[in-house]
Amino acid sequence: MLVKRLMDQYKVSTRQACEAMMLTHSVWYYKSVRRSDVAVRWRIVEIANTRIRYGVNHIHSLLKREGWKDNKKRIHLIYKEEGLNLRVLRNHAYLS
Repeated sequence: MLVKRLMDQYKVSTRQACEAMMLTHSVWYYKSVRRSDVAVRWRIVEIANTRIRYGVNHIHSLLKREGWKDNKKRIHLIYKEEGLNLRVLRNHAYLS
């Protein structure tokens, strides 16, 4: 990273190197804390395979009943990533 290079080459502090790169120094220290979603992902796929016509909203309500704390946006993201989107059923026009 360029900040590290500036610190090594010019012997400046982290704050000065970040300022030269037009970054806040908190960016340098930031650590992502995203938790693993393997368990909830597995459960979503399991529900979708057993209950084929259930969509995201129905699966979310089932997970909520089971005690999962994930919100709708996270469930929807996992649902899309796993390729579980439902096929849209169309009403056929019947000719008499």
